[in-house]
Amino acid sequence: MLLFSQAKAQVKTSEGLKGNQTENKHISPKDIIIGQYLGFTLLVVVSLLGTFGVMLIPEKWVGLLGLIPIYLGIMLFIKGEDEDENAILSSLNSGKYNSVFLSVAFITFANGGDNIGIYVPFFSTLTMNQLAVTVITFFIMVAIWCFIGYRLAAFKHVSETLENYGRWIIPIVFIGLGIYIMVENETFSALLSLINY
Repeated sequence: MLLFSQAKAQVKTSEGLKGNQTENKHISPKDIIIGQYLGFTLLVVVSLLGTFGVMLIPEKWVGLLGLIPIYLGIMLFIKGEDEDENAILSSLNSGKYNSVFLSVAFITFANGGDNIGIYVPFFSTLTMNQLAVTVITFFIMVAIWCFIGYRLAAFKHVSETLENYGRWIIPIVFIGLGIYIMVENETFSALLSLINY
């Protein structure tokens, strides 16, 4: 949503209204969407490679990967989101990449480390058919989230409300997903059987 609000601010600036303007690059919604898809595709490919590597581990121990989203959720409760808007915008304006969509792709991938920590354990609980449906659904959701972000960027109070409640909702979802992964792989039973010996 930050990038879409930056794009809207550029339009206002070019129309003679007050707004933020990036130094050398014009941010268009098209560049943001293409960059989101490129960065997200990289995240999914890395996660799938990790998932196929994890399949070599006995199923009951794969559930230990559920500790990753639980840890991420707890850290979000403690620290809040570590995504610094100024760092994102300065990355976008840094001139490292010739095109805006490559900058957006880099930002998406760089900020997606926690996504890999969530996707690998979650993907490892799915059958191949479920995995295919999940990946397709994820790609459809990128389009939906881009559309929602684009529309909501114009409403400052909406984005502030989402940020305030997101601070609590996202950690709960991460912790719940971690517990689900451990239950689905019967990891708690495996741990209890070790303790009983």
